[in-house]
Amino acid sequence: MNREESLIEVAQIGRLVGLRGELKLHVHSDFPEQFKAKKKFLTQKNIELEITAYSEKKGLILFRGYESREAAACLINSYLMTTMKATLEDCNLSNDEFFWFDIIGCCVKEKNQLLGVVDEMHRIGILDYMVIKTDKTLLDKKLPRTLFMPYIDRYIVSMNKKEKTIHVKDGLELLEYS
Repeated sequence: MNREESLIEVAQIGRLVGLRGELKLHVHSDFPEQFKAKKKFLTQKNIELEITAYSEKKGLILFRGYESREAAACLINSYLMTTMKATLEDCNLSNDEFFWFDIIGCCVKEKNQLLGVVDEMHRIGILDYMVIKTDKTLLDKKLPRTLFMPYIDRYIVSMNKKEKTIHVKDGLELLEYS
């Protein structure tokens, strides 16, 4: 499987609501517009689901073939997955916006010093945090193995998607005080 076909979790199906098989949808994406009629997703169990209706306002979703409480009950706690390729096609970014999969794997540098590589992304409250594995040269100086850095303008100077590099400010200071 190539990178564009890798699966990304975009939502989790919650409890049943009503009698028609509607389910609560917990969106784990910044792009709720991708949840529209006829759109298909895979679950973590490789079951393909096609949306017949979605209400962003109510947070409810209905899938083809699961239009009763009994049928839909088996979908509770399933994760909806999509591919990177589908995400790139369905979700529009503004300038200077990036998907998490663009950020993960980037080298994080401050004034030409490599701080480390982005290993994961986490959302805590309303902020996205990069989980950076500290570079060996800094580990040799007894600095922490991991740095949590908010992905906000206060710290991010620039991001080069092609070169997989993020330039930051005050990152070394954050690492030293971690």
